[in-house]
Parts: sequence; C-alpha cells; structure tokens
Amino acid sequence: MKNRKIMFMSPLEVETIEEDYIPGKLGEHELFVQLVYSLISPGTELAMLSGKEAWAKLPICPGYSSVSRVLETGDGVTEFKPGDLVFHYGSHSEYQVVAADQLLIKLPEDIDARWVPFTRMATVAFTSVRVSTIEIGDAVSITGLGLVGNMAAQLARLQGATVIGVDLSQERIQTAASCGLDFTLNGGEGDIKEQILRLTDGKGVSTHIEATGVAKVGVDSLAWIAKLGEIIFLGSPRGEYNADVTDILNYCHLYNRGCITFKGAHEWRFPTHPAEFVKHSLVRNSKIVFELMKQKRLHIEPLISHVIKPEQAREAYEGLRLNKDQYNGVLFNWS
Repeated sequence: MKNRKIMFMSPLEVETIEEDYIPGKLGEHELFVQLVYSLISPGTELAMLSGKEAWAKLPICPGYSSVSRVLETGDGVTEFKPGDLVFHYGSHSEYQVVAADQLLIKLPEDIDARWVPFTRMATVAFTSVRVSTIEIGDAVSITGLGLVGNMAAQLARLQGATVIGVDLSQERIQTAASCGLDFTLNGGEGDIKEQILRLTDGKGVSTHIEATGVAKVGVDSLAWIAKLGEIIFLGSPRGEYNADVTDILNYCHLYNRGCITFKGAHEWRFPTHPAEFVKHSLVRNSKIVFELMKQKRLHIEPLISHVIKPEQAREAYEGLRLNKDQYNGVLFNWS
C-alpha cells in the first residue's frame, strides 16, 4: 500500500511524501490504524521545524495529536476492534502502528471527530489548572491565547475564576472572546499592568498562567500578580533572555514583592494512565475533556482555522510561522 507522510526534511523545509508501506505482523498489544484527522501543535512542531531542538533530529515525521480508525489488532488487544475510532498521540503518517498500552482512547459516538485532536492541547492546558490554587471568585490572567492558552483560559473559567486573556493578535483576542473569556486585552496597547489592576480593584490576579513560552513575558507579568499569588509556566520557555535573576527571585522571596509562588505545568508531570495513589492522569483528563466538548462547555469550533489536505502541509506550516493571525488550529483531513 501507499503511505502518505509529512516530513521535516531540513530546517524550514516541509514535504508531503508517498512511500510504499508493507504492514508487518502486529505485536500482541499493537494496533494498525489509519489516520482520519491530525492536528498541528504550533509551539512544539515549529520548534522541531527550526532544527534547533536536540531531541528532534531532522529529517523527521512530526505529529502530536490524532484521530485514527483501527484496521487491525494484535492477539492480546481486547478493548479495541477494527472500525473503532480512537484518539492517540500520533504522527502525521497515514498508516501507523500504535501500542495499546499507550494513550489510546475510543471516541464516544456522539462527539465531532474534528474536535477530538484538540484534546491533547486541552490536557496540556489542564495541567496549569491542576497545579493551581484557582477557586471560585478568583481573578486569573493568561498571556498567550493560542490553542493551549485559550483552553487554559476556558478551563480556569470553568473552575470559577474571572479570566483576563492577553495577546498581541486581535484575531486571537476575538476568538478568545467568542469562547467566553470575561476580559481580553491587547498586549501591545496601553499598560497591561494598569489595565489588570483596574479590572481587579487594584489587587492584581491571584493566578497568572504564562502560555507564550517567552521568558520576558513571564517576568513582566510578575508585576500584576497579587501578594501570595502564583505564576504558572505552561508554555515551554524557549530562546535566550538576559535579566537580573536576583530581582526576579525576590518576587518569590520578599513579601513586599509579593511572595509569589512559581510553578511548572509541563504536560508530563502526570502519569499517562490512572494509578491507585495518583488522582490525575492524562487518560482521565482526556476523558473529562471529551465530556466538556460534548456538553459544549469547552469551545473548540472557534479554534479551528483550517481543515486541509496533507498535500498542503508546506502551506500550513508557512502560515503558522508567518501568518499567526490567520493560522491557529490547523487540522489535516486524511480521509
């Protein structure tokens, strides 16, 4: 059979290739699947495409989040059968073998399959809420309203907070507003600290979620966090940033600077599968996201900017790199 794959051949060079594929004998706990939809993760995949990520040596077939149809199962697989639609962390390869003991969840029948690849972005965002102290009535700000930041904002609001979203893109701000955020601010217009203090009666926010991955943005946001508040680093910091580290640490140490708690919210701080002594897991969070999607309490449709063919991959990554206002949630339709 012919297998289509999206490949990062060298820095900033994307190709959709077609190659001969001969399925081998499946292991006892393996499944052979065919992609239906796969979602681009702008942060992770553009970092890979830059060629600067040591863990992602080029050439490489990227990928992040997928919905696939099961074609065949190994002898030891009992939870899935051919024809099932499954959510998994897959690559942009039309045919692939996945392990049944990894994150692999059967789709509910009454859910839009286009929404499901966004589940991984939502579970990444979930980490910021899980590690936070957000309670009903709190004020929460979020810098960066891309896919992950937008969903972190929605989840914080579901937690009972009044949410203030900050971004430089007017289009992302409008999308966030359509997803129900209480307040949205353009980071390039006016003094953000003053605007947030005005919205919070001079107190500042009790929790700030930094979703851009830009170190300076995180440091700048310390100024509008209330005393004994917290900053949660959701976006993976990338790029060089020079500053007075002592001054930054004093926001954490000194009461007159806030005694702010610094927290990391990387996706993999939770186990993949539920465990007896651990409340949260990626599987549990994913199933909760399914329910929130079905109930339309987590808004996905406004996040979908493009549904395109794999053959348009070069256009998609160029758009995400150079035209971030128009390209945000890009799905490949493999059917």
